[in-house]
Amino acid sequence: MPPAIAEPATADAARPGTAPAEAAARWQRDEPEGPGPGGARWTLAGPWTFQTLGERFVQVEQALRRGAQDERWDLRGVTALDSAGAVLLWRAWGRRRPQRLQLQPEHQPLFAALALPASSAAPAAPRPGTPTDGGAAAGPRPLEHAAQELIEAVRLAGQLLLDALAGLRRPGRIAWREISANVYRAGAQALPITALVGFLVGVTLSYLTARQLKAFGADIFIVNILGIGVWRELGPLLAAVLVAGRSGSSMTAQLGVMRVTQELDALSVMGISHTARLVLPKVVALALAMPLVSVWTSLTMLLGGMIAARSTLGLDPQQFAQALPAAVPLANLLLGLGKSVGFGALIALVACHFGLRVKPDTQSLGEGTTASVVSAITAVIVLDAVAAVLFSNL
Repeated sequence: MPPAIAEPATADAARPGTAPAEAAARWQRDEPEGPGPGGARWTLAGPWTFQTLGERFVQVEQALRRGAQDERWDLRGVTALDSAGAVLLWRAWGRRRPQRLQLQPEHQPLFAALALPASSAAPAAPRPGTPTDGGAAAGPRPLEHAAQELIEAVRLAGQLLLDALAGLRRPGRIAWREISANVYRAGAQALPITALVGFLVGVTLSYLTARQLKAFGADIFIVNILGIGVWRELGPLLAAVLVAGRSGSSMTAQLGVMRVTQELDALSVMGISHTARLVLPKVVALALAMPLVSVWTSLTMLLGGMIAARSTLGLDPQQFAQALPAAVPLANLLLGLGKSVGFGALIALVACHFGLRVKPDTQSLGEGTTASVVSAITAVIVLDAVAAVLFSNL
């Protein structure tokens, strides 16, 4: 059977002074003459680009759809190939690469990129010697991931320090309104939930403590236990945990949504630093708001403990309030306030760290928010334990 030669796809769009054979995409299909191996042979030549294919894109694709997967394709004569020509051939092949395909090396990446989604959808086969069970495979990978997260968090903290020093030299560049807004959102709006939880925890703690003290006749020492425990440890820690779950997750979600909607990319294009404009105001605001929230939470815990002490031990609230300053030295109050400043800065740093690392998809946003809350609470507890050891003699 004689070879079937198609007309040039865009011979009428050839440039002036250029031969149509050089400016048009051409193809040729040779039918096998005998019962030899293989099917027909397709030979493509010329430039296969969007400019040369022009309006006959669909017609060329329909003409090439006759090529089956078992037929041979020779693309070595193609002088130019762009993404439009590669997509046309890919669709004509049924979105599968022919088994017998010859093409130039510089055209290989185009078809490799088109085949990438189909190949990545199937799970990769495990390499020989690679453990497939969760116990062996979970060895160094979580540690490497944790180390990488820690390094990135330290890098973010260093960048914040540089931005803070630059802001001290030029105070006009500091986002004061953003700091004020974050103080209101993370501080003032968190007062109701911290007051409720603090009051209930104070009532519970006072009831449990009063039962033990009443057995030994040491009723008055409930003021010492509640005062030191609340002002030094429980008040700042409880406020930090609540703020980490409420405000920390909100900060991570805000930055994550900005990543999904490409607002962070827009800031980068405009030359605005993410850390100076978004992260630093949140860290400063939460470091300022946390001591106030901690004092508020501690007061509500003491109020709940005072009410419970009145009902269980008959301790007069006025006597409780008068004995509290003598039972709690000033150093314990200052220690609790100092830890609250560190808790606030740490929560905001962890929240912004995970928010900036969110990928532009909704699943990563949810995972980043969850990891942010868990990591922030863990970091707060670790910092509180370190402070308790360092200031144990205070």
